[in-house]
Amino acid sequence: MTRLRHVMVPHTHDSAAKTDAALESSARGMRALAVSFALLAVTAAVQAVIVAFSGSVALLGDTLHNVADALTALPLGIAFWLGRRAATRRFTYGYGRAEDLAGVIIVLVIAVSAALAGYAAIRRLADPQDIRAAGWVAAAGLVGFAGNEWVARYRIRVGREIGSAALVADGLHARTDGYTSLAVLVGAGGAAMGMPLADPIVGLLITGAICFVLRDAARQIWHRLMDAVDPALVEEAERLLAEVPGVRRAGAVRLRWIGHALRAEVEIVLDPGLSLVEAHAVAVEAEHRLIHGLPRLRAATVHADPDGPEGAEHHAVLIAHR
Repeated sequence: MTRLRHVMVPHTHDSAAKTDAALESSARGMRALAVSFALLAVTAAVQAVIVAFSGSVALLGDTLHNVADALTALPLGIAFWLGRRAATRRFTYGYGRAEDLAGVIIVLVIAVSAALAGYAAIRRLADPQDIRAAGWVAAAGLVGFAGNEWVARYRIRVGREIGSAALVADGLHARTDGYTSLAVLVGAGGAAMGMPLADPIVGLLITGAICFVLRDAARQIWHRLMDAVDPALVEEAERLLAEVPGVRRAGAVRLRWIGHALRAEVEIVLDPGLSLVEAHAVAVEAEHRLIHGLPRLRAATVHADPDGPEGAEHHAVLIAHR
């Protein structure tokens, strides 16, 4: 009975090595968040000082966006910290899904920053005012672009290396922030040429850009919450399983993200004449190939079904439950 159970449950690499890899991934993610948070906080502080004496609502919108981007590091950092905790008898898959909850918070923060920026721009449209120190406003826009572009590259690189979609999304968010920072230059240039409406108009354009980021971030988090994966990963898993010696064909393949790691549940169809030990060896090799062939896959549950005899229904007792 014990051997039969092994055919139905995950066959993994050394668990300690997997745990070490997971901890290192989370540690790298937390370092990336800490460094980028510090840089964006300094960038936003510099811009806030210039907003105070210039009165530019375009720069205000960009500053609010940078503050929101910096604050997104906090829920993500907490999620990475929770993800390092061991699984328990209640949370049997661990705490990796905390990243998805952090993603929901990030979406809400982006929405608030868009609302505040839009409100400030509309108020200024209704009551146009000249901005002061247009040169300093332009300089602040360049500072915002430089800070966000560096953070974007850093977050995207680390996020892709550790498999964190939330960190990659946050990096893409920072890159968009950089482009909106460049838009501040347009507002400053218009103000310098005696066009006070240029500043609030650019502020509204920045608000629109934030809304596009919001849409993309919400879509990505929705996919994670609904356990969506790239269909190409499913096709690759099916191909890998079909190439395992002893596997006649692959059955159902299910993949899901838990934090920044993948887990799989797969079915394989085997020769009914194989012994239990031989079937177990095929299942082990199937998981082994999946772990090496699919990026960031940590474990797979491999269910083995016999291919025959003809007319046999091996799951008859379960049909009513499916």
